[in-house]
Amino acid sequence: MSSSTLKALFSSQTRVKLLSTFLLHPESEYFIRELTRLLGEQINSIRRELENLRRIGLVRARHRNRKKFYRADTEFPLYQDLRNLFSKEVQAESPIVASLKNLPNIQLIVLAGSFAGTESKVDLLIVGTVKKELIEALLLQDPELKHVKYSIFSEADFLYRLSLKDRFIQEILNDPRHMTVLNSIAEKIAEAQGK
Repeated sequence: MSSSTLKALFSSQTRVKLLSTFLLHPESEYFIRELTRLLGEQINSIRRELENLRRIGLVRARHRNRKKFYRADTEFPLYQDLRNLFSKEVQAESPIVASLKNLPNIQLIVLAGSFAGTESKVDLLIVGTVKKELIEALLLQDPELKHVKYSIFSEADFLYRLSLKDRFIQEILNDPRHMTVLNSIAEKIAEAQGK
């Protein structure tokens, strides 16, 4: 799913930007003029979409110092699902993930754990021929990713472990919340799983 899918799903670019802001920064409060500057959108469309989000209960408003502040309502029933959807979207399109996808000799990349909001043993599963120093150098470019746990497998080792129904690999591949951002060995994986 790409951000254009999200725009189509949520119909309004302004709404997608607002949702992203509120869902990924639930601890922050914003006032209207701040949001227009931050998101580069017209004040009227920001006002309209904020009112829509307030009406359905996803954002709350309160007055402070003669200004109206908005923040995410984390008690909203779909809050966690929407947050997962938006955080996955942001992770999948991050420059680091783009750099990983462009590395030569990589057949599979799965975002798990901290990337997907799950309790996985690793955050990143990579299948291919790549030096771990290169992966570490890439991850160090983003201070938020320096604690990412990753595993690298050669294609042969990965497919062998998959054919043995290795629990570690099964858990990562079979969790629907995990996101495969690159897969050039889908047929081989299906074969190894006996599908």
